Amino acid sequence: MRKWEVEAPKGVVVMVHGAAEHHGRYTWLIERWNANGFHVIMGDLPGQGTTSRRVRGHIQSFQDYINTVENWINHSETYNLPIFLLGHSMGGLAVIRTLQEKSLPIDGVILSSPCLGLMKYPPLLLEWLSRGLNIAYPSLRMDSKLSSELATRNKEIHAVDANDTLYVKKVSVRWYRELVAAMEHAFDKMNRFPDVPILLMQSGDDKIVDKTLVKKWFDALSASDKTYKEWKVLYHEIFNEPERDEVFDFALAFITTHIGLKPIKHET
Repeated sequence: MRKWEVEAPKGVVVMVHGAAEHHGRYTWLIERWNANGFHVIMGDLPGQGTTSRRVRGHIQSFQDYINTVENWINHSETYNLPIFLLGHSMGGLAVIRTLQEKSLPIDGVILSSPCLGLMKYPPLLLEWLSRGLNIAYPSLRMDSKLSSELATRNKEIHAVDANDTLYVKKVSVRWYRELVAAMEHAFDKMNRFPDVPILLMQSGDDKIVDKTLVKKWFDALSASDKTYKEWKVLYHEIFNEPERDEVFDFALAFITTHIGLKPIKHET
């Protein structure tokens, strides 16, 4: 876990990255939050990025992610400031599952293309085979089929990712089975999601996450303050897209509204 602090902070943003990636891919977003007066807390999820205690791309249980997110939030409480939780893709799923299982002092939630269903699943035979391998050989790793080109239209990001040695390209059978189970739990346990302000921003041209299932989850969510925003032509990683300044301004307006501050536009 790492901290990026500012003078005279207005709040804390706890960020949770998606599958295959790590906190280093969020430098731009961290700097944007800092520039607008927010501490940022973030780290690498188990089995990803700089974590080395487990095989990369492998977890024993999705609970590993839940425990990690809870730990980051617990650390953010020491600031005694409003806390906002931002999760992207699988990180969005981890945020959902964490808040369904834990009672935490969150002032608002931002979900970025949360992983609540996949555009492509393994062939049926491989899907069934994975169930047996999950018992016999859970750490067996396979190509994730994820790529920077599927995630964003930003060619600068493509160039950086091509040389990123921390980018996870293989995931274990156990990781996949835990992901599928977590997506199911996100729907099955909707009534356990707390009534906190939530902004869900979904890419309109998502080639990784099934946006119809994301909207289905959002529509079924019982929350007194919820906002859905679809970015029509953007790919999965909305905070990496060429239009990311506009995306950030929308997220910033949500947070500042919920802590009684006037929204601040990004610097040009």
